[in-house]
Amino acid sequence: MKNGIDRLLADPQLLRQLKGRRVALVAHPASLTAELVHSLDALIAAGVPITSAFGPQHGLKGDKQDNMVETADEIDPRYGIPIFSLYGKVRRPTAAMMDSADVFLFDLQDLGCRIYTFVTTLLYLLEEAAKAGKEVWVLDRPNPAGRPVEGTLLVPGQESFVGAAPMPMRHGLTMGEMGHWFIAHFGLDLAYRVVPMEGWRPDEGPGWGWPPERVWINPSPNAANLNMARAYAGTVMLEGTTLSEGRGTTRPLEVLFGAPDLVAADVMAAMRRLAPEWLDGCALRDCWFEPTFHKHQGKLCNALMIHAEGPFYQHHAFKPWRLQALAFKAIRLIHPAYPLWRDFAYEYEFDRLAIDVINGGPGLREWVDDPAARPEDLDAMAAHDEAAWVAEVRAHLLY
Repeated sequence: MKNGIDRLLADPQLLRQLKGRRVALVAHPASLTAELVHSLDALIAAGVPITSAFGPQHGLKGDKQDNMVETADEIDPRYGIPIFSLYGKVRRPTAAMMDSADVFLFDLQDLGCRIYTFVTTLLYLLEEAAKAGKEVWVLDRPNPAGRPVEGTLLVPGQESFVGAAPMPMRHGLTMGEMGHWFIAHFGLDLAYRVVPMEGWRPDEGPGWGWPPERVWINPSPNAANLNMARAYAGTVMLEGTTLSEGRGTTRPLEVLFGAPDLVAADVMAAMRRLAPEWLDGCALRDCWFEPTFHKHQGKLCNALMIHAEGPFYQHHAFKPWRLQALAFKAIRLIHPAYPLWRDFAYEYEFDRLAIDVINGGPGLREWVDDPAARPEDLDAMAAHDEAAWVAEVRAHLLY
């Protein structure tokens, strides 16, 4: 199995098309070749005339731990080229940044989730490249969550940096495929190319999207393993709540919740009463942790750990978005007045609740808070949107 960067480096014809042109690279710590050489080093060693590089959220080095922790521009000490931050003073490349190159190579490992901001960074790059007459190549990488699609579509007017367009939470595409959809959906006019993977088989186990022979490298500080990548389309919603998502522990975003004032066994029992089929495809384990930072710092929290891995993982049965929604519903059922929703500025959105920003609208929150709303109501809403998305993107699939 070869990623786009490996295909590019091994193809003299592709490399010749970059000769004599100024080239920029959009990358992060997981932008590595099969030999674990960073793409920036590998491209320069191959003679590609790199004139600038760009880092997304968490930085080119991946050193920024939390949301809304910005990265400054800098000059690379080894190569002397500018490293522009797309999560600092700006989120969208400026005209001056776009002037630094003729061709932009986008080589970010994604998690297959709408809220993971690298997908928005791709859209912003495509839009600015269309304005500036620049060319964009996506060096494609696997979607570790595979092809399954889940969640309601973002409601028009609810766009944000964690919601680029009307797509579901778990979108099922690679970045190369997503670029094709963005261009079609927004009517963009630019030179766009995907350097596709070779041998990616998202419908086959045991990886189901992530090739077992490939080493996992964190694309962001809290994306520590494949289990997190599979669970993330659900657990990321915890960022909009008062519940701990496990930040400040060694397994962030792999729990359905953590809290010092909840009994995990009671929540799981309520989940099983409400919609037992939504717990399929994984194992849930009652556990404890004490965050060293972030929510509930220094407090002992009871939690439910998700194991979407090993013999417990059933790819087509696992529904992380529904699973997380069910945990919220169970907590609301047991504790009707629980202060579930966290009211704070989330990804520079100051006028909406964070949970609504994350979900691209208020629908999920309203379902959780409505005592009369049943699991089948949310399922019907999501199933309609999921089917519409699958039909819309079918023409853009490359694998």
